Amino acid sequence: MLIERLFYPIETLGIGKRIALWTCGCSKCCPKCISPEIWESDIKKDVPVPQLIKAIKKIIRENEVDGITISGGDPLEQAEEVLELISHLQEICHDILLYTGFTLPELCTVLSREQYKRLKKDIAVLIDGRYIDELNDNKSPLIGSTNQMVHFFDESLKPKYDEYCRLNERRVQNIFYDKNMISVGIHNREER
Repeated sequence: MLIERLFYPIETLGIGKRIALWTCGCSKCCPKCISPEIWESDIKKDVPVPQLIKAIKKIIRENEVDGITISGGDPLEQAEEVLELISHLQEICHDILLYTGFTLPELCTVLSREQYKRLKKDIAVLIDGRYIDELNDNKSPLIGSTNQMVHFFDESLKPKYDEYCRLNERRVQNIFYDKNMISVGIHNREER
């Protein structure tokens, strides 16, 4: 699976202290995307799914983890490997949130019927849709532009996420790694 980065704790892409994973590769190339540096698929960043699962389990064993967020790139451009990963993760962490540039109707055509069923079974929350800068209203702590939708495949988490969105403003975390800095979170329009 092509992985750009894996960080913990991330507190700006979902509720609580989360493990956040970014895949690389995205064919959508949304103008003013927050992560254009990971649009290209880079085979040098291939991490076998079992190795990734082992690393995530180690983080969970050693830390308080409230959830897992998977972003990119676009994770569902590597659908089979992502589905394999989340099938293992959902056994150890209930709150899995996944971002994709595909809309839910597009996923019904991009994924096979079986893949779509697995996705809905194994993640709790899906945030779909391409980023559109003109629709960034500088408000929601979970979505970048108002065309994006939050879908609850586990309805029991909806009240918790609704409260999170009502009580929280957008925040970013600046993370320094390998002589680089990235800002993690949902950015306001003027910050892109």
